[in-house]
Amino acid sequence: MRCPSVTPVDAGALDVMEGALKPLGFDCTRLPFEEPGTERVDNLYARFGTGGRNFCYAGHTDVVPPGDLARWSVDPFGAVVKDGYLWGRGASDMKAAIACFVSATRSFLKDRGPDFGGSISYLITGDEEGPSVNGTKKVLDWLKQKNEQLDICIVGEPSNPDTVGEMAKIGRRGAMTGYLTVHGVQGHTAYPQLADNPLHRLVPMMQALISEPIDQGNAHFQPTTLQIATMDVGNPVSNVIPGAAKAVFNIRFSSEQTSKSVEAWVRQRLDKAFGPQGHNGPARYDLSFNVSGESFLTQPGPLSKMVCEAVEGVTGKPPELSTTGGTSDARFIKSHCPVCEFGMTNATAHKFDERCSLDDMARLVGIYRGMLDRYFA
Repeated sequence: MRCPSVTPVDAGALDVMEGALKPLGFDCTRLPFEEPGTERVDNLYARFGTGGRNFCYAGHTDVVPPGDLARWSVDPFGAVVKDGYLWGRGASDMKAAIACFVSATRSFLKDRGPDFGGSISYLITGDEEGPSVNGTKKVLDWLKQKNEQLDICIVGEPSNPDTVGEMAKIGRRGAMTGYLTVHGVQGHTAYPQLADNPLHRLVPMMQALISEPIDQGNAHFQPTTLQIATMDVGNPVSNVIPGAAKAVFNIRFSSEQTSKSVEAWVRQRLDKAFGPQGHNGPARYDLSFNVSGESFLTQPGPLSKMVCEAVEGVTGKPPELSTTGGTSDARFIKSHCPVCEFGMTNATAHKFDERCSLDDMARLVGIYRGMLDRYFA
């Protein structure tokens, strides 16, 4: 945590990982990736064992910027321990969870020895909080080229609302952002008949997108949501009808949809709400999308059963299986093996004074150890 590894800078964080894993017998491979127009990102794949089932732990050592340092009560990269908490950027999301899994791995190997009938691996990226271009996705491609198989994966993202043990994520909603520009005809507000106000088209278009739900969700997913993020014209005066108006909206969609079905729904609604052509030139709109990931679900089964039993073994009750929240690198891993997310609490993730409870850390070590014990029983 004392490595200021703000995406995409590593700042020595992966060196710390290697320093912890190599003495345990892990074979560590650094995997830097880059492509034109993107920042170079360093990644780590480490594996103990060469055969049997491969239990992979995935996570990221990059963190979001600390923001205004005056708003912190501690050094955000000081890893301060006080009042029963570990304080600093990455305590919740998600360096503490990585440390907990290393601790659980060390304990497991000490008790079981090297001949436990399988392999343990770490897939650690420095590009989860950024564009996610040169991180987990490229490491997975590298593993495929090497014929390296992952059999299950636990992603250590913060999954619990308040206390470790409450919730595990067995899927995620899809995420996409729409960029809409409505073109009109600029003019004087006193002579609207000589112009075509794009805002008068944009407003009903946005209303059409939020007036009815896209779907009702299902047993594992909340209904799809659409949120308008911004509407802009950049108009500094009140007596000019703008020539164009822009809107950005974000959609988190359930497994009832795909990005293509959502796009078709949006376009149909916008076309209907756009209105007739004006008299002062051809009115039109441009629409584009950026898809961050499709929705996915790891059906309840052996993996979720193992996770629930490990949690219950420490806390006395199983976690809720959920698909709430944002997106994560699990959206890439799900195409390679069954995946589940379980880590710290997310109450202070990305906030000033980010922190995690020392008691929660102890619980998480025990839960991760319980996962390894059950998987390699």
